[in-house]
This record gives sequence, C-alpha cells and structure tokens, in this order.
Amino acid sequence: MSIETFLIVLFAAFLHAFWNAIVKGAGDRALVLGLVALGHVVPGLGLALYYGAPDPAAFPYVIATTVIHWGYYILLNVAYRAGDLSVVYPVARGLAPILISVGAMIWADEYLPPMAWIGILAVSGGILMLARPGFSNEVARTGLIAAVGVSVVISSYSIVDGIGVRVSGNPGGYIGWIFVAEVFVVLFVFGTRWQRLRAMSARAVGIGFAGGLVSSAAYGLVLLAKTNAPLGIVSALRETSVIFAALIGVLWFSEGPRRERVLAALIVAAGISIISGAKG
Repeated sequence: MSIETFLIVLFAAFLHAFWNAIVKGAGDRALVLGLVALGHVVPGLGLALYYGAPDPAAFPYVIATTVIHWGYYILLNVAYRAGDLSVVYPVARGLAPILISVGAMIWADEYLPPMAWIGILAVSGGILMLARPGFSNEVARTGLIAAVGVSVVISSYSIVDGIGVRVSGNPGGYIGWIFVAEVFVVLFVFGTRWQRLRAMSARAVGIGFAGGLVSSAAYGLVLLAKTNAPLGIVSALRETSVIFAALIGVLWFSEGPRRERVLAALIVAAGISIISGAKG
C-alpha cells in the first residue's frame, strides 16, 4: 500500500467518526438515516452524471450491495434495540477487518503476509476492547448475535464493493451509481414518516444531510483505495474510525471510561504501524 493510499484511508476513517459525532444525539434515528442517505444520493447524482455508467460487469455488484445495505440497516436497528451502543458498535466494526480479510482470500484471491495479519488482529483487538466494559453487565444475547450479524453484513458489502469497483473500469461511476441507489432508502424513510420530517427543525435536517455528505466522502475514498490495495488492510485502517469516535467522545463530549479508550487507541495505533510496514 502506498503512503498516499494509507493516508487517504486514515482520513476516511476520521471523516466517518466525524459524521457520527455530527449526528450524535439525534432525536429521530430513522429520519436521520434517511437524511444521511439523501446526503449520499445528491453527490452520487453528480458523480453518475460526470463519470457515466460503470462497465456492465459491475451491475450485479451494484444490485448486490444495494440489497445488502438494506439488510445492514435492518440488522443495525435490531442490534441497537436489543443491545447497548457501547457493545454493538465495537463488536460490529471490530470483527469486520478479520472477516473481510478471510473473505478476500476466498473471493478476491488476496493473501496477506503474516505481519499484515498481526496488524489487522491488533486493530480489531483494540476496537473490540471498547466493548469490554459493556460485558460487565447483563448483555442481551440477541444484541450480541445481531452485532455479529451486522459485522457479517458489513463484511459482505465491503467485499462486494471492493470487487465491484475493480471490475467497473470506472470507479467514479460505480461510486455514483451505488450512492444513487440509496434513493430507495430515502423514499421509504420519508414516505412513511413525512409528518415527522416536516416537524423537524431546519437545524436537525441540515445536520443529518451534512452527516450524509461527510459519510459519502468517507466511503468514496475507501472505495478508491480498494482499487489498488488489499481489501483486508483497507478495512482494518477504515475501522479505526471507531477509535477516532471514542477519542472524540473523550475529548469533545467528555465521555468515559477514558483509560480504556486511550489504551484501545494505543493498541490500534500499534496495529496501524505494523500494517504500514507490512509488505505484501
């Protein structure tokens, strides 16, 4: 992985954490989800018009990732109803780099060197550490199962998009089309909650839409990185967004526990250092 790609993915991870911080505390999660999706559709239209359609070979991947993302939204909703955010989110994101690395071996014929695996395991381990305090209480089994399910779905669309953007022959067009496909999410959410949307303040609407714009930039950068870097390594670096979010919580929102979050960040930083020096 080149230093440019390495820095691009880390910046995308920061953007992902930042947009989550933007929408933190939103009163209506479903409507914010619709606004975030709208924040994907608008730049997606621009990309699709500018770059045109991807190669027909990419169309099955566009359809597959659209369907998988619906599963992601549904499972995530179930996971957050059944389990705590502090457990579900780290479990879902922390397992993804490992699952994606294994999946990439099977479907993309990507084999990582031992040092890269050590770095990925360190990153995942540091992220999963954030869920440890939640296990001291009675954790709903359904929530944990749903969190693992969310991780499987994240891994699925990550692999699908990683292969799809490569076969598209037109990364900008592929990114544009998968973002435009989220219009179905927008129509469903707004169509079933129109009165609640009209009751939202202009500030809340603006925050949700801005979060979507930042989110689209983050995922677009990750997909560009996947055109020339191993999927597992890109995923491990991208999921450091969880650590960025934890540190933002400590520094911005004065959240705790501070010591565990700082330790997890140090472990993830060590994993990033190992990945950056791995040769594959």
